[in-house]
Amino acid sequence: MISAVAIDDEPLSLAVIEQFCAKLDGIDLRKTFTEQKKAIRYINKFEVDLLFLDIRMPQQTGIDLYKNLDREIKVIFITAYEEYAIEGFNLNATDYLLKPFSFERFKESVERASREIQLEQQSVNDKPFLDIRADYQLHRIPYGNITHIEALDDYIQIHQDHGKRLVARATMKGILKKLPENTFIRIHRSYIVNIDRVTNIGSDELCIGELHFPISSGYKSNIEDQLNS
Repeated sequence: MISAVAIDDEPLSLAVIEQFCAKLDGIDLRKTFTEQKKAIRYINKFEVDLLFLDIRMPQQTGIDLYKNLDREIKVIFITAYEEYAIEGFNLNATDYLLKPFSFERFKESVERASREIQLEQQSVNDKPFLDIRADYQLHRIPYGNITHIEALDDYIQIHQDHGKRLVARATMKGILKKLPENTFIRIHRSYIVNIDRVTNIGSDELCIGELHFPISSGYKSNIEDQLNS
């Protein structure tokens, strides 16, 4: 199920998106927003797979809003102004819908987004690195360089070899989807560890070198299943 959010300063446009989403299986339109600040707060707090994003809005353009997001989210730009299409596609947008659009055209766009999301999820175990956006840049981190990942409220901190760290806006649930499940496992609400780097496991904690991490009771069965697989 794709979780989606729509942002448009025109309530009528949002109503159309809501109506069309309600007709489709596989997409859950969680929220709609006319105010960008409220939308950004929601996106930073909750997992969102797809944005329906109007381009021409009074606060800032949808293009600028999308550029300034710290997280990678699929986007379908929606606008009445065709001249924005090229810039939208330069941002690797999934699609571009020109108002007014039909239900069939909307459905085609959502199906394209669904295919892209599924392909990314399927390819996680085949990639040797993690792509993550932070500090207005796209960082590519080899999985083998990551020792563990720590939760920091609305952010995560990726710990790497030689004490190197990267802070990015993401949730633990979201980052876990981007990591190969046969290598990384969540052991606590605050920690994900690289299994290949674990040096010792006890009943209530595990170690990576001299670092000690608590194991929550809720994750013990997952750890046992993964280590025995």
